[in-house]
Amino acid sequence: MLAEWREFEHLMRQPGNPSVRIILCRDGRTITEAKSELSDARTTDYPIVHGQPALIDFSCSLVRPDVLTESGISPIKRRPNWLRITKGWLFGTANLSARNVVSFRDHVLSHGIERPLVLMIGAATKGAGTDGLYETEAVRQIAFDIYPSAYTHFIADAHQIPLASGSVDGVCIQAVLEHVINPEQVVSEISRVLKPGGLVYAETPFMQQVHEGAYDFTRFTELGHRWLFRNFETISRGALGGPGLSFYWAAKYFLRGLTRSRLLSDVLSLPFALAALMDGMIGEDHKTDGSNGAYFLGRLTGTSIPLSSIIDEYRGAQR
Repeated sequence: MLAEWREFEHLMRQPGNPSVRIILCRDGRTITEAKSELSDARTTDYPIVHGQPALIDFSCSLVRPDVLTESGISPIKRRPNWLRITKGWLFGTANLSARNVVSFRDHVLSHGIERPLVLMIGAATKGAGTDGLYETEAVRQIAFDIYPSAYTHFIADAHQIPLASGSVDGVCIQAVLEHVINPEQVVSEISRVLKPGGLVYAETPFMQQVHEGAYDFTRFTELGHRWLFRNFETISRGALGGPGLSFYWAAKYFLRGLTRSRLLSDVLSLPFALAALMDGMIGEDHKTDGSNGAYFLGRLTGTSIPLSSIIDEYRGAQR
C-alpha cells in the first residue's frame, strides 16, 4: 500500500545531491512548499504541481519546467493504460507480470524487515499485475513519475532520484527504461537508493514500436536487459510476450501507417491478435529471440558480471 508522507519524508534528498535533505511544508495532506537548504544563505525551491513537489533539476532533465504547471502537464502525460492492461490480460503477459510482482513482493518480505519500503518508478498509472503489491499492507510504497497522479507522492526524473542512498528495500520499474535518455544512469540510481541486498523488478520492451512519441528512446533484448542489471544477482528473468505478440504490434503499426488512424488500426489489427495467443506454443528459447519485452527480478550484490561472461547468459535459440 502507498506509504504516508510522514513515513519517508526524512529520506527526501536534493536531486543529484543526496547529502542535502529536502524540507517539505504541508497544509494537511497537501504540499505547499519544498526546498533544499544548501547553506544559511542559499536555498533551492521546487515547484508544486497539483499538490505534489516537482523534485527535478531542470538544468539536466528532459522534463521542462514550463510544462509542469497546473494547466500544462498534458504534453508529458502518458496516455491512460486501460487498453494496454486489457490486452496484457488477454495475451497472458499481465498474468506473468502478476506472478513476477508477487514473487518480488515475497522476496522483499523474506528479509524479515517490518513493513519494508518499495520504490515505484513511473507509477502515475498502475502497472499491469501490480495489484498484488498495492494491496499488501505489509509493504509500503513510495511512488513517483514525471507527472502527478493519485498513485504518486512526488514528481521526479529517474536519472536523479530524490531519495537518500540505501533507503529502500525494493524498486519496481515497469515500462519506464525505454522512456529515459540514459538507462544506465537510471539503473545506477536504483542501485544507489537500494539497501545492500535490495531487490529490483523491471520490465522493458524489445520488439515494440514507438508508443510515447518524443519520450521514447531505447529497446533491449533479453540479454541486453540482463547486462543492464549486471550488478544484480538473477532470481528470475525471461521474455515478456513472444514473437506472436511482436507480430501483432508490427501489424497494428503497419495498419496505422496505412490508415493514419489510431482507432481504425486498433480495430483492423484485432485478427492479428491470434498470433499473440499462439505464443504459448513457442519454446522459451525462440520466445526469447523474438520477445516483445523482457523482465528481470534480481538482488543487488555489489559485484558485476564480467564483460567476458555476458555471452554465457544468452538463453535464446541461436546457440
